[in-house]
Amino acid sequence: MANISNRKSTTYTERTVFPFATEDDLCLDLVRKARQMAVNKYKEHPWKNMSDMELLKSAGLYEKDRRSGKEGYNMACILLFGTKEAILSCVPGYKTDAIYRVENMDRYDDRLIVESNLIESYSLLMEFIAKHTNDKFFLIDNVSVSVRSAIAREVVSNLLVHREFASAFPAKLIIENDKIYTENWNRAQRFGKIEPQDFTPYPKNPILANFFVNIGYADSLGSGVCNLYKYTKIYSGGEPDFEEGDVFKLTVPLVNTEKIIAKSKDLSERQAKIFDLIKQDKSITMDLIAAELGVSKKTASREVQEIKKICPILYDKKQKQWVFR
Repeated sequence: MANISNRKSTTYTERTVFPFATEDDLCLDLVRKARQMAVNKYKEHPWKNMSDMELLKSAGLYEKDRRSGKEGYNMACILLFGTKEAILSCVPGYKTDAIYRVENMDRYDDRLIVESNLIESYSLLMEFIAKHTNDKFFLIDNVSVSVRSAIAREVVSNLLVHREFASAFPAKLIIENDKIYTENWNRAQRFGKIEPQDFTPYPKNPILANFFVNIGYADSLGSGVCNLYKYTKIYSGGEPDFEEGDVFKLTVPLVNTEKIIAKSKDLSERQAKIFDLIKQDKSITMDLIAAELGVSKKTASREVQEIKKICPILYDKKQKQWVFR
């Protein structure tokens, strides 16, 4: 019932005012950092000569609730600049769980639980994606572009800004061998797949979204969907998948699995069996492949070399598993 009421509400939870929050609950050095980021993006930005309090009021982070009469820092301000203690008190359900899951599919290989403010969270999650994904080299209009960073920027900003903070549902960012996907609680306006040709952007947290645009962490409302389609096709040849509901789900493919599977149709019968074994168990060894097919390890290795000429797969000795490229 609370979710239904929240979805029908004309107010945003990011505007909840906390009249007893004080400057001691904020990391004011981050306010100054945000001002400099905005000025770096636009030399004559209005925030350039504002005091900290003037900036916060200008950005809608300090306000007076005209219905209740309460005045003070709002939830958006606490989320952007709050100390851990302030966030825990004002937004107790806030948390982002970042997981890297490639070798240990039942649990994880690396994990980062992010509970700091959104400015710091953005940097931490960008670093987590950079740590666990490949930064492929691409030239766009004869300029070297980090497409991985462009994708990560859209994924992280969407996860941090376009979520419903009134829910205790922990947001998730999960990196697997062939994809990145996220889940977060959502104030849904529609249900189902989002396609760029019939997508109408709707602000989930307009104050937070506008602030991220000002400091260069995001672009204008609705551009994230188009950017992800553009850069994912360049990076992997695939397309992102957006599913809106009470839980918003975003999946970005890191490899074009469909293309690899299509190429596998050119394999011989025995090679196809080996390819299927690798798809089903990416940690399968050459000894097990040979045993499954009833052939020698040398024969299995020779067949794998032939598969590699058709399908872009390799065995990562460090991760001890097969990966699709």
